[in-house]
Amino acid sequence: MNRQHADTVVVGAGIVGLAHALAAARLGRKVVVFERDDFAVGASIRNFGMIWAVGQQRGKVYQRALRSREVWLEVAAKTGLWAPETGSLHLAHHEDEVAVLEEFLQLSAPARERGARMLTAEEAAARSGYVRRDGLHAAMWSPTEVNVDPRHAIPAVAEYLAAEHGVEFRFGTHVRGIAMPTVSTTAGDWDCEQVYVCSGNDFASLYPEVFADSGLTRCKLQMMRTAPLAGGGTLGPMLCGGLTLLHYASFDGCPSRTTLAERMGRERPFHREHGIHVLVSQTADGRLTLGDSHAYGTTHPPFADGAVDEAVLDYLDTFALRPPEAEITERWVGYYPSLRDGRTELVVDPEPGVTVVNGVGGAGMTLSFGLAEENLAR
Repeated sequence: MNRQHADTVVVGAGIVGLAHALAAARLGRKVVVFERDDFAVGASIRNFGMIWAVGQQRGKVYQRALRSREVWLEVAAKTGLWAPETGSLHLAHHEDEVAVLEEFLQLSAPARERGARMLTAEEAAARSGYVRRDGLHAAMWSPTEVNVDPRHAIPAVAEYLAAEHGVEFRFGTHVRGIAMPTVSTTAGDWDCEQVYVCSGNDFASLYPEVFADSGLTRCKLQMMRTAPLAGGGTLGPMLCGGLTLLHYASFDGCPSRTTLAERMGRERPFHREHGIHVLVSQTADGRLTLGDSHAYGTTHPPFADGAVDEAVLDYLDTFALRPPEAEITERWVGYYPSLRDGRTELVVDPEPGVTVVNGVGGAGMTLSFGLAEENLAR
């Protein structure tokens, strides 16, 4: 079989791989992407579709999220990809939740400058008809969040890369090994100048020694989706409640977070044990995506726990109104690699010309485009 050539090879066609393919192609490089499956089936299509800048670490990572947001909107403008700038509402039904949100705004001048601010209960309810008004003290509005439907967005980005930038995709092709400048695949050998290994949950197949020392573990999550809302009902902003304030790094350093964590530990020990915090987004056809849970370990049983799903729905009902027609029509389990020590990504060069990129955790949709541009500029 004849050897083929590309300037840049990307391993993996999830969002991290697609982002690196785009960044390389924008620099004028000839890019080929190898994906072992016939289409993307991993974490990149099993998420909410939230471009969730407001939850990211303050500073560099937040700016990376904002840059990724810009790229999503650029791609959407060129392709017609559904990507409404819905923003988000953090709904506070307890005083300690209000305190954390107010402290966050005090600590986060860039978020304030982008329009994040506190709303009264009445103002929050006016932004979404699905806000549970009873007991609502206040809410935080953030305008930066963008909503996409990952099941459509991921293949749409790949199609855009192929049509607009000439990126070549080899789906159903395994990368068997890399010995620069050669990438050995089931579709033959390729010579290249640079490889980005963005293999997601399959992080032990290539350069296993990198991952053995990386601190990566796997996160298992459970999610659900409803039938379309009746009459074309619109959620409006993406919604979340107090448990979310304990999940995202943007709220690190808020003094009242300790008080909130103590209360949640007493009132909702099952939720805390299973890493449950609840978010709600909507798809283009009106379905609500709900979740999720977080279980960490190197290996997980493949079975979904019905009690976890019930706990998600139970907490959802404390801050959002679930219409009767929004019955659960889909349930699924997802897996993604995660770093549990505060790092937001793993970027390692195991040999000259090869960069391994992994460990973005549950923020792949939010951070990947910005991270890829940073990596290409190294």
